[in-house]
This record gives sequence, structure tokens and C-alpha cells, in this order.
Amino acid sequence: MRIVIADDNVLLREGIAHLLRSEGFTVTGTVGTAEALLEAVGTGAPDIAVVDIRMPPTHTDEGLQAAVSLRRTHPALGILLLSQWVHAGRALDLFRDGGAGIGYLLKDRVTDVDEFVDALRRVARGGSVLDPDVVAALLTVTSGSDPLSSLTARERDVLGLMAEGRSNAALAEHLHLGRKTVETHVNAIFTKLGLSPTPDDNRRVLAVLAWLRSG
Repeated sequence: MRIVIADDNVLLREGIAHLLRSEGFTVTGTVGTAEALLEAVGTGAPDIAVVDIRMPPTHTDEGLQAAVSLRRTHPALGILLLSQWVHAGRALDLFRDGGAGIGYLLKDRVTDVDEFVDALRRVARGGSVLDPDVVAALLTVTSGSDPLSSLTARERDVLGLMAEGRSNAALAEHLHLGRKTVETHVNAIFTKLGLSPTPDDNRRVLAVLAWLRSG
């Protein structure tokens, strides 16, 4: 898997690069600006871009803007956003516009190597990954009139973990439930959100997107 890393903190980006190389990934480039990221994607043909949301010159959302631009010009490119703090606003627009191959993690999560590598692999497979702290923040702001108001507390727990990109097996382990019980909850979520099976749509992604729109 080929990865480009964009972060203005040279120690962090080189540390991530070293970590990923030790895990068998190919790092095609490490850059410190959004402009350099766009160039690196064009020349290095990576599979995934790891992008800090805040980058020079204003350190507001240059990285996010670059990610949005790359989503248009390189739709097959996986994007894993990194942030020091929870920004549950514009950073989630990428998920709302089509969450396949998109991740959003807090930088603290990078120190858990297994979790970080797993997130990258899920993004590479076209999955969506949300940091648990971002999920928790979103769950606290959804209103009773949102489309998920009919879900039970347990179903909301299940949907929150689905938003993190967890499989049914991982859901069962995390919630200490049997797999059949998890499947029952997942199917109930699909039914309540009106997500009928189709040959083209991933209902897990659609369910998560419905949840994001309510936040």
C-alpha cells in the first residue's frame, strides 16, 4: 500500500512515516503544506493520503480543503484526516458527500499502532473510519427530531461503532453480544432508517451517513 503523509509538524510526519515503513507500507512522500500534498499525490500515485486538517499558512483548514479537492480529482484515493481536536463540522462533509474510503482520527490515536494501521487498511478497502471521540461528540448533539430518534439506546451504540468502521464480529466483541444479536440490531437499524437492500449501495455506509446528517 502506497501512502503520502501531509503534516506541518516534521517530527510527527516523519514519525508516522517511520512507523508505517516498519509495518510494511510504502511511503511515497512526506510534505508540510497543502500545496505540496496536491503535487505529491499527482506525482507519487499513492493509495492513501494521511492529511492534517490544520496546515500552513493559516493553520485553519488548508489540509481539509486539499482533501476535498483530492476527492474530486482523485476519487479512488483513500483519505485519512488527522486532527488535534474534535472538529465535527466541515471535516464530516467528506463523509456526507460519500463516505467510502474516508477516515477521521484524532492524532492521539496514532500512538496506538495496531489501531492506526487497522484504520488505514479499512480506508484502503473503501471503508469509513471515525474516531471514537468524534463519535461520542456527535452522539451528544443529535436531537430528538432527527431521523435516528426511533433507535433504541443499544441500536445507537451499534450505529456509533459502525461509524467507526467496525465489522459485526468487532461489534459483538466490543459490546459483549452474540453475533446473531448484533445482526438483529443492525437489521433493525436498516429497517428503521428505511434502507432496503440494493445491488449498488452499502447499507452500513448509508446508515452512518444518515447518522452524520443528523448531527
